[in-house]
Amino acid sequence: MSRHEGDLSIGEVAEATGLSVHALRFFEREGLFLRPIPRSSGGQRIYEPADVDWLLLCNRLRDSGMPIAMLKEFARLVRSGPGNEAERLALLREHEQAVRAKISDLNADLKVIHGKVVAYEKHVRDGTAAGVWSPTPSG
Repeated sequence: MSRHEGDLSIGEVAEATGLSVHALRFFEREGLFLRPIPRSSGGQRIYEPADVDWLLLCNRLRDSGMPIAMLKEFARLVRSGPGNEAERLALLREHEQAVRAKISDLNADLKVIHGKVVAYEKHVRDGTAAGVWSPTPSG
């Protein structure tokens, strides 16, 4: 197969997506692309801009904590074509709930941390910070 206008090399895709060449090969091995990635007559992978768009979505899903197994299932459903949109929606809703729970947990953590920041700011401002939460020698 010969390259056409708009075709991308593995290096170009790595640069466009922030994924390493190794990660791109992993995605291919694991069936995470929406199509088989063709090769040139010299054996080099030939990507299209749509592959980059898909990988950017995959990056976002992974960055948000989607497990590889769930991403593989989503890719399988999309690759299967029309007719399984309800399954795709259910999978995305499940992940959305997990992300919202993570955000809620992080907000609770942030509230505690912010309380400590406010307390330390007051101690530093008032000159009473010496000894605040200093470890005490065990007796």
